[in-house]
Amino acid sequence: MSRSSTKLTYEELALLPNDGKRHELIDGDHFMTPSPNTRHQRVLSRLHYALMSFLDRHPLGELFIAPYDVVMSPHDVCEPDLVFVSKDRSSIVTDSNIQGVPTLLVEVLSPGTRKLDEVYKRDRYAQFGVQEYWIIDPEIDIVKIFRLTEHGYGQPHELRLEPGAALTSSQLPGFSLPLATLFR
Repeated sequence: MSRSSTKLTYEELALLPNDGKRHELIDGDHFMTPSPNTRHQRVLSRLHYALMSFLDRHPLGELFIAPYDVVMSPHDVCEPDLVFVSKDRSSIVTDSNIQGVPTLLVEVLSPGTRKLDEVYKRDRYAQFGVQEYWIIDPEIDIVKIFRLTEHGYGQPHELRLEPGAALTSSQLPGFSLPLATLFR
């Protein structure tokens, strides 16, 4: 992960060449991360499949997978691994990207993204009002669920890989994914 000292806007970010890396803006600071590893991709694929299957049966909104820009402000542009936009927020989905605050964001940690995902992004997502934020750590088989309150995110609800543990969401009533399936 590299970070620049120049504050950038989304328009400037869009001018960068497509180099196969993820380029994001957090409060105008440019962050660049390499492509994810294999374990990351396997976990993300399982979660994406489970959520898409659920949403096919329960049309509560739309799900998007990276790379896909989420523009929360001219200086805050992220590419979460998964983005859920509920029907009541569907107006933020444009032909090019998301322009506004999604309902649920998901990041699967990679070796070089821990601080970016667990500190910088978490703080900005709370400030912008993202209702729920999941951080999935495939190295230690843990899911941290942050739910927005009047005081921000506070302490996460932590799910560990143990018998009967399942990932659920207040934003996706009825969704349940056993962690044994997610981390197999």
